Amino acid sequence: MSAAETLDVAGPGGVTRAVRVSSPDRVLWPATEAGPAITKVDLARYVIAVGEPLLRAVGDRPVTLQRFPSGIEGEEFYAKNPPRGLPEWAHTTMCTYPSGRSHSQLVIDEVATAVWAVQMNTITLHPWPVRSADNDNPDELRIDLDPQPGRTFGDVVEAALALREVLSDIGLTGFAKTSGNRGVHVFARIAPTHEFLDVRHGVIGIARELERRLPDLVTTSWWKEERGDKIFVDFNQACRDRTIASAWSPRPLPGAPVSTPVTWEELPDIAPGDFTVHTVPDRLADVGDAWAAMGESVGDVTTALALWEADLERGLGELNFPPDYPKMPGEPRRVQPSKKRNDLPDPEDR
Repeated sequence: MSAAETLDVAGPGGVTRAVRVSSPDRVLWPATEAGPAITKVDLARYVIAVGEPLLRAVGDRPVTLQRFPSGIEGEEFYAKNPPRGLPEWAHTTMCTYPSGRSHSQLVIDEVATAVWAVQMNTITLHPWPVRSADNDNPDELRIDLDPQPGRTFGDVVEAALALREVLSDIGLTGFAKTSGNRGVHVFARIAPTHEFLDVRHGVIGIARELERRLPDLVTTSWWKEERGDKIFVDFNQACRDRTIASAWSPRPLPGAPVSTPVTWEELPDIAPGDFTVHTVPDRLADVGDAWAAMGESVGDVTTALALWEADLERGLGELNFPPDYPKMPGEPRRVQPSKKRNDLPDPEDR
C-alpha cells in the first residue's frame, strides 16, 4: 500500500478541512469492461466532485454507513454508531430504534465528513428520512420499486411513471433516481408533521392505489412467494430505522454503479449501467442535479393518509412489518402463507 494522502476539502465559512486518506490505492471495485479499477482515493475524489448535490440529499440527516474494509468483494457491515476517530468538526444526533434503544448516528453536513466516511471504507451512505433536530417526523416520503426476477428496467420505468401520476393526483411532487441496481426510487418531500407509522401508512395507501392502476405489473405482497414476477412496492422502507441508498451514492456492485437522480423526461431512455463513479461527475457538470428543486416542492402527507383511510373503509388493514420489529397492532401473522397453520391462533404461528 502507498503512503496516505491528504485531501483538502472546502468547508463552511471558507475553511479548508485536511482529510487524511490511508491506503489510498486500496482497490474498492475491481476493473470491469465498463471501466478501470476504483481505489479508495478515487472514491474520495468522486465524493468531492459530487459534494454539493450529495449534501442536498444527505445533509442534516442521521446516516448509516455501509462499509467494506477490503473492497466490495470482501466483508461488509452497516455502521450505525459513528466510527472511532470522528473529527472534531463532524456532528452526530441521537436516534431511537424500534427496539426502544437510542444511540448517536453520524450527520453528514459538510463534504469533508463524507470524505472522512470514505476514509472509514464507506461505499454507500444510507440517510434517514428525517432531520437531525427532529428524528421522529420524516420530511421525505420514499418509495422503492423493486422488480422481481423476470421484469425489465423498462417495466420499472412504467411503474415509476404511473407512481408519479398517483403522487401528483394527491398533491405530491415525485422525484426519481436509479437505485444503482435494477430498480427505481421515487421520493417526495413532505412537511414533518407526522411520525413514522403515519408516513408508512401513507406509503401503503399510495402503493395500493398504484397496485389498483397496474394490477398485472405491481404488487404490495410482503411475501416473495406471493409476488410472482411483479414489481414490489416496498412500503417497509418507510419504517423507522429503514433507509435507502442516498442519491449520488455508489453501490457495491461490479462497475461501481451510482444511485443517480434523473428527470422524468429522460427516465424512459436510460439504462441503470449508464451512471457510474466514472461517468457521474461529467454528467453532473453537463446537466446538473435533477433533484436541485426538491426542497421547493414540499407537500402534505395527509393526502396520502386519506388513501390509507379509504382503504380501511374498504376492509384493507395493516401490512407486515420487518421481522426485527416488535409485533405491531393489527399486523397480519408473521409466517409465510405456504407455512400457515390455520388451527393456531395469532401471534404464535408455530
